Amino acid sequence: MGRFQKGVEMIVVPPLPDKLEQLTRTDYPRVSDAEMQRRRVLVEGLLRDKGCDHLIFCGANRTGSVVQWLTHWPVTNEAVGVFTPGERSAMFVQYVNHAELASIIAKETDVAWGDPTSVAAAIGVLKQRKARSGRVAFIGPLGARQYEALSSEFGRIHDLNADYTRFRQVKSDEELDWFRIGAHFADLGMAALRNHLRPGISEIELCALIEQAYVSLGGGHAIHFVGSTPMEAPTVPVPRQYPSHRRIAVGDAVSAEISAAFWDHSGQVLRSFTVGKEPNALYRDLHRAADAAFDAVCAVLRPGAMPADVIEAASVIEEAGFTIIDDLLHGYGGGYLAPILGSKSRPAGPVPTEPFRAGQTVVVQPNVVTRDRKAGVQMGELVVITDSGVERMHRYPRAFETIAV
Repeated sequence: MGRFQKGVEMIVVPPLPDKLEQLTRTDYPRVSDAEMQRRRVLVEGLLRDKGCDHLIFCGANRTGSVVQWLTHWPVTNEAVGVFTPGERSAMFVQYVNHAELASIIAKETDVAWGDPTSVAAAIGVLKQRKARSGRVAFIGPLGARQYEALSSEFGRIHDLNADYTRFRQVKSDEELDWFRIGAHFADLGMAALRNHLRPGISEIELCALIEQAYVSLGGGHAIHFVGSTPMEAPTVPVPRQYPSHRRIAVGDAVSAEISAAFWDHSGQVLRSFTVGKEPNALYRDLHRAADAAFDAVCAVLRPGAMPADVIEAASVIEEAGFTIIDDLLHGYGGGYLAPILGSKSRPAGPVPTEPFRAGQTVVVQPNVVTRDRKAGVQMGELVVITDSGVERMHRYPRAFETIAV
């Protein structure tokens, strides 16, 4: 059943529990020693299973979640590290001025500037540790030249990214707490959009207000996709990655996808609104289908459920005469993770055959659109799969809200 609501004066996001609130006030928060040891044990076991002795872990241009997962350091320009069981990890960063803070945040790691190149410095460490040919692996976005430099010294470098991704699909209890903070920050961003949504404000101005809501509290920016269009002559079926100067008008439909992070632990919330007028018949039907799909998908998600079950559950979209543009469901947290699922009318490649597991975090996000791709809504959020079903990570209300003007 569709959830339709006339706008109340303001939306206020409930506060975090005290324990998590205190964590947000820490300058450079850290997971526990036990959590870091859990991660080391996972990587050590993986290296052993693959017949490897050393791991190169890397990131560049603010991507490469493995670096922070193993060291606490969120990648800036570049980081290349060496992980060896029984040894203290080494990490080389770019640029030289970044090494100062990296050595404070990654305090269990030997950090230095990667002069002349970070990968050359890492090769030096591997040689000191007497690395053997064919016994070195990597995780992260290793570039072609970096791979060539490593392989010229140590032969084939084993790619363990798929194995790492599988680790990250399932979260520990401590990691889930950090993701709850990220979800809270994303909810604050959505509340800021909703509370400032009015005729005359531009998409760009809305995005500035979204960021302010969580950045001012220590949250990190991930994405704020916003799409606005008149309901009577729609042209925007899905939130757009970059905002325009378009100004909101009475009769608009507005959809948004917002992710904010707590030290790379991000929530993701998606909602749609109308401005000054209740949804017309088309938009009411679109959102009813999105609501029905979200509920149907969440009803089948549990340990042992198959991705095909999710696609079948979402067939309510096609039964209503609609389709999707954005992915229906994807893994999340540490990357845009498997499984990545479409629908019957908009597949996302071969359907994965691995069942869902307890502790997996996924975003369920039906972006229901007309078949001509002119009108659309989107709603959804990050959830965690539990032994009995799913648990919401977000506390922003579920509704297709009409904003009073």
